[in-house]
Amino acid sequence: MHRMKPALHADRLIAFARKVLSIEAGAVAALDSRVGEAFVSACNLINECNGRLVVTGMGKSGHIGDKIAATFASTGTPAFFVHAAEATHGDIGMITSGDVVLALSNSGETPELLAVLPIIKRLGVGLIALTGKTQSSLARAADVVIDVSVAQEACPLNLAPTASTTATLAMGDALAVALLDARGFTEEDFARSHPGGTLGRKLLLHVEDVMRTGEQLPRVMVDTSLHDGLVEMSAKGLGMTTVVDDAGKVRGIFTDGDLRRLLDKPFDLHRSRMGEIMKTNPKSVKPRMLAAEAVRLMETSRVTALLVTDDDGVLVGALNVHDLFRAGVM
Repeated sequence: MHRMKPALHADRLIAFARKVLSIEAGAVAALDSRVGEAFVSACNLINECNGRLVVTGMGKSGHIGDKIAATFASTGTPAFFVHAAEATHGDIGMITSGDVVLALSNSGETPELLAVLPIIKRLGVGLIALTGKTQSSLARAADVVIDVSVAQEACPLNLAPTASTTATLAMGDALAVALLDARGFTEEDFARSHPGGTLGRKLLLHVEDVMRTGEQLPRVMVDTSLHDGLVEMSAKGLGMTTVVDDAGKVRGIFTDGDLRRLLDKPFDLHRSRMGEIMKTNPKSVKPRMLAAEAVRLMETSRVTALLVTDDDGVLVGALNVHDLFRAGVM
C-alpha cells in the first residue's frame, strides 16, 4: 500500500528554505572568531610540507573533503582525497612520509578514520583535524585542531549533516585561499591548472594560436592594383588586406573602412596602386603576445583587425575580432 505524498505548500517551503539559509549562514559566521593560532599553525604545516596534502573523511565529510582537496589542488597546493574506508584496504599506501593529512569528522569519532590514525602517526606525517568536537579521539591525535562545530544542524531533526558540512567546507576554503595569497599565487598560475576554462583561454592563449597564416592571409604588394587588392580582400574574408614589399615587410593595410572613405574621392579601380591608397603604420602585434592583450589593443585602438609581424617587421599572420571570439577570448 502506497503512502499518500503530502501536499506541498509554497509558504511553508519558502519559510523552511529561509530558515536553512539563516542557520547555515550563522554557522559560517561563527567561524570568524575561531580563526586564530590553530589556523595559522595549519597553514604553516601545509606550506612547509614537501609532499602533498592528503584530505580524508567518511560519509558527508568525505564528499566535502573531496571538494576541499580539489580547491587546494587548483590553487597551488598539491592535494588529493583518500576515502577513509578505502585507506584501511590499501589506499593508505598513497600517503608518504613527506605529506600532511587533513582529516574531517564532525564527531571526531568516525571508526574508519580512527582506524588509520596509528598508521598516520607511525609515518610521522602532520595531522590537521577539522572537527566539531575538540576533545574527541581525532582531536587528541592531531597536531593541529580547528574547531568547526555548529550550534545546530539546518535539518529540523538536527540529524542530517547540513550546517556542519557547510562550516567545514567554508573553513577548508579559508585555508586554501589564505595559502593561495601567502604563496603569491597569480591568475596565470590559476590558468595553468584550468587550461580548459575561460580564464585559461584568456591567460594562456597566444596570438600565434589564433592568427591566420599562409593561404588564409590576405597579402598584396605595394604596386598591386586596387582591383586586385579588392579581389584578395574578398577571397580571404578578413575585411582588409596587408600590403608588403618584396622582402615581406609590412608597408601598410587597406580595410573595408578605407574603401568606403575612398568612394568619396576620384580614383581608378585599375590604375590606383595599393601603395598610394593604403594606410601606413598599421597596428601590429608579435606572435607570442597573449591573445587577451590583443583584445585590449583592439579595444583601445578601435580597430577590428591586427597584423602579426616578427622582430624584423616581416608579416607572419593576421587576426580579427571574429578569430578571438571563436577562440573564446572575447
